[in-house]
Amino acid sequence: MYSFRDLRRASKLNIDGQEYRMAILGNSATQFFANAIKGYANLEDINLRIYDADYDQIEVQLLDLHSETYVFQPDFILLWISTEKMYEDFLKYPKVERNNFAELYLYKIEQYWNWINEKSNAKILQMNFTEVDDKVLGQYSLKVDTSFVFQIRKLNYLLQESMTKNDTVYPIDVFAVQIDLGRENFYDPVLYYNAKMSIAKNALPYAVKPIIDVVKAILGRIKKCLILDLDNTLWGGVIGDDGINKIEIGGLGLGYVYADLQKWLKQLKENGVVLAVCSKNDEKIAKEPFLKHDEMILRLEDISIFIANWNDKVSNIKNIQKNLNIGMESIVFVDDNPFERNLVRNLIPEIEVPELPEDPAYYLDYLRRCNYFETVSPDETNVDRTQMYQLELERKKLKSSFESIEDYLIDLNMGGIIKPFEEERYSRIAQLSQRSNQFNLRTIRYTESDIRNIAENNNYMAFYYSLKDKLGDYGVVGVVIMKKRSKTEVFIEAWFMSCRVLKRSMEEFIMNQVVEKVKMKGFEKITAEYIPTVKNEMVKDLYIRMGFVDLLNGQYSLDIDTYRKQKTYIKEI
Repeated sequence: MYSFRDLRRASKLNIDGQEYRMAILGNSATQFFANAIKGYANLEDINLRIYDADYDQIEVQLLDLHSETYVFQPDFILLWISTEKMYEDFLKYPKVERNNFAELYLYKIEQYWNWINEKSNAKILQMNFTEVDDKVLGQYSLKVDTSFVFQIRKLNYLLQESMTKNDTVYPIDVFAVQIDLGRENFYDPVLYYNAKMSIAKNALPYAVKPIIDVVKAILGRIKKCLILDLDNTLWGGVIGDDGINKIEIGGLGLGYVYADLQKWLKQLKENGVVLAVCSKNDEKIAKEPFLKHDEMILRLEDISIFIANWNDKVSNIKNIQKNLNIGMESIVFVDDNPFERNLVRNLIPEIEVPELPEDPAYYLDYLRRCNYFETVSPDETNVDRTQMYQLELERKKLKSSFESIEDYLIDLNMGGIIKPFEEERYSRIAQLSQRSNQFNLRTIRYTESDIRNIAENNNYMAFYYSLKDKLGDYGVVGVVIMKKRSKTEVFIEAWFMSCRVLKRSMEEFIMNQVVEKVKMKGFEKITAEYIPTVKNEMVKDLYIRMGFVDLLNGQYSLDIDTYRKQKTYIKEI
């Protein structure tokens, strides 16, 4: 973890790339807090410009449409309400009325959210509440609904409930940071009374990390895959030496440590993280625990790609990455062996390689704290992601049996589905926008609330595309969002597609459908834009290939009457 001095020094760096803006509004002093956020963002290569509002000016800033906050046009508004300041408000209530404090304060916060949504498109980052140990009646305070400790815990619960109903608000669990560090490390009374700062300087790096984690997730900088070693990582012992009956898993030795780790990994898999295995082992022996050990939590069907051989792990990881068709920066590699970790870290610098503790008992707690798999848009279809990758490997095996790509694509018997945005798909569409990097013409990241707003706005034409073939269902693989610019013109605001369907003629199928839908609505022209990134070079000539006229500077235009239908091997179903 960085120190506050590290973050303060880093806050002065100049970071290239697209600029994002964050306004910080608090009811206590936020200057050090803002410096720490800026520094952490810089160290994560995020060009984040900060507006730090004046002390305790939340309502003034949010009510006035012409306030500095709204003039700043932030992408994110961070609301930090200090518990210490809140306690002062609590004590102003007559004692008999304090039992409703949590509900009244929640209403106040929800008003903040409404004002922001009315006047801005900013994402709201809402910090929850740390605790002040105000047990004026000792332990009995927990039974008294007019005590502050009772109300602050109630407020945190009500806040969580309210956030589940508001998809423009993203939680920041600063209370968990206080629990991890302890009150004595999180809070500095001298700093608070002298400067009204509610977080100790040394605690600031820990408090701002979850904020940057959420920002990274909103910007699509997410981890998609966890590659796992086996021996002394998923179980204790060496399967090739100890045999299946003597490895530590479940009730044997440190077995509970590894069983709990596997339970957590299973949860990751169920929520869309792809699990892969990379082990120096004989493949048949390495698979035995997954197939035969009664106390193994993970099974082979939970593993997307299983590689066990005696090749170096760098080569095997590159093989896994190639088959998954994701960036190395989207991968986390977990191995108990320091030599293997250092080798991978040095030869594949983009990959995340956690420095596991020496004692396996600390593995799970350490990995949880690293929080590699932050997300802002969970997707119910994620449970099938492992199967999708397994089916993709079957397709690659099938492809090798054909003499030509055309014969292979015809044999797949592919069927495409096009539908306008539907509520049950909002989450998946948003997540696809956050995950898609290579086939993404403008690389705009959408949240679920953004998708909902687009679906309900008559100025947009927005469609999602699904694909099936004889081996299985790819699910939602592509999205096109078009904005009406005039009675005759629509602009392709976004076109992104899953890399799983590249070279299937899906882009041709989508373009044919786009032109057909636009023509049916009476439009005559489609305009588009390509914004280059370090990852989307593969689509730089896409619009030219589809028959658009190059207007230079990334701008393209298509007269619908001149469009020639693209050849595709996908039939609409």
